[in-house]
Amino acid sequence: MLAVLIVGILILSVVTSIFQGNVEALCESILASPQRALELCIATGCSICLWSGVMEVARQVGILKGLSKLFSPLVSALFPRVQSEEIRQSICANLSANLLGLGAAAAPAGIAAVRGLQQYCPDRSSACNESILVIVLNTASLQLIPTTAAMLRLQAGSAEPMAILPAVWLTSALSITAGLIAAKFLGRASSPQLYQRRRQTQ
Repeated sequence: MLAVLIVGILILSVVTSIFQGNVEALCESILASPQRALELCIATGCSICLWSGVMEVARQVGILKGLSKLFSPLVSALFPRVQSEEIRQSICANLSANLLGLGAAAAPAGIAAVRGLQQYCPDRSSACNESILVIVLNTASLQLIPTTAAMLRLQAGSAEPMAILPAVWLTSALSITAGLIAAKFLGRASSPQLYQRRRQTQ
């Protein structure tokens, strides 16, 4: 479906440029786009590597344990059944990275949390409510500093890459509120919790 959509957009662009007499501009854009795409990929990849490394260093030196204590009331309220300290640290790392707008660095921590939660789910082919909640938090992601978005705006030539802050704060607060309400409501309306408490052997 996505391939059909892309081909349709390309055909529409070519036809529109022909009728509007902008074939030369279209050709110049086609020739320049690969270079811009490569530069964007390199810049984004370097940023992902940097912040993923920072999060790993924070985990190894024990900073995530401190963040776990800081976010402990919130995590306990959202995930009352989660007792594993390792899973709680992964959730806290995900929240911390998302607060800084580092969605790419937050994804590994979110995946680790979901994998840990699914180990205690009787039916591992189905996501338990806690796993779904982690996915909602990672996707909606309350952001204080939209680092990735600001970097993309800077790469695109924006003079004020952080001018989007008010809009980011408002939209992220609304999205995460709606996501949490929907996840909790649908979780209660669906089948009982699949997550089961087990004694951690660490």
